[in-house]
Amino acid sequence: MSATRFDVTGVGNAIVDVFAQVDDQFLTQNKIEKAAMNLIDEDRAEILYNLMPSGREISGGSAANTLAGIASLGGRGAYIGKVADDQLGKIFAHDMRAIGVDYQTAALRGGPATARSLIMITPDAQRSMNTFLGASVMFDEIDVDVERIQAATVTYLEGYLFDREEAKAAFVKASEAAKAAGRKVSLTLSDTFCVDRHRTSFLQLVKNHIDLLFANEAELMALYETDDFDTALEKVRADTQVAAVTRSEKGAVVISKDETVVTPAAPVSAVLDTTGAGDLFASGFLLGYARGASWDICARLGAVAAAEIISHIGARPEQSLEKLAHSAGIEWSDQA
Repeated sequence: MSATRFDVTGVGNAIVDVFAQVDDQFLTQNKIEKAAMNLIDEDRAEILYNLMPSGREISGGSAANTLAGIASLGGRGAYIGKVADDQLGKIFAHDMRAIGVDYQTAALRGGPATARSLIMITPDAQRSMNTFLGASVMFDEIDVDVERIQAATVTYLEGYLFDREEAKAAFVKASEAAKAAGRKVSLTLSDTFCVDRHRTSFLQLVKNHIDLLFANEAELMALYETDDFDTALEKVRADTQVAAVTRSEKGAVVISKDETVVTPAAPVSAVLDTTGAGDLFASGFLLGYARGASWDICARLGAVAAAEIISHIGARPEQSLEKLAHSAGIEWSDQA
């Protein structure tokens, strides 16, 4: 196997996030489903943007947030995702490159605008996402950068992108390119909304192409259409090599063919915003996985990264995750 340039190459929806703090009444008045990802069109995006309180604009997208976390941990990452040739698209590209993530995807010309997600954060720290996918879903096989896929130890696929048939074909192309180079492939289920829309396709992908699956407790049970968490764990054990399942304050469970590891959540002084908690857990776990660390170290890295992200508004790290992990006594770099 040839040497790698990147620990992880991520493939996902390139989105600019707009965060604002609201109360539950705002959600009710504007018919926003709480603690979920609500897909909206461009007109609805404009209406909500004008109604929501003043907020912060930060480049985001699930897999892009994960790559930002990997960079903060001192890892080497590349990202593949589609923006439009517009102001927000230029901001997104600049932000990714500025944090040290390799980003070279060609911008879309003459199509929909760059995607944006209007994220309403209620006092209980729950986030309700209202997402106009725009240019991000205009992603197909031609956008799969085989060179960057094969140059990474792990390819990370974002479930949110898995909507159009063209994107499904792109996922298969990416996974096959990774496998051809002897690399690993990982997938995040992203949201129960995604699972319900694409259950059959997700199951086929997990069984045939995925080495490492990320999900939270609700997503995993939705995938296997069961209300019993232990039943879902046993089903995923049979379907893929490794699954890392987050359970909020209960921590995480890592399950492989012959092992189950339970890791507690990392301590946090206050939970201000749960946006990106799963994305950043994946950052730590993926970097540990790429470097050959134990499941416990992988999960502990993920827990530290998730704890940092929920302690402030926004889904990109504000502190060095590498320093936080070392302060917590977690060592992984020498296991590359």
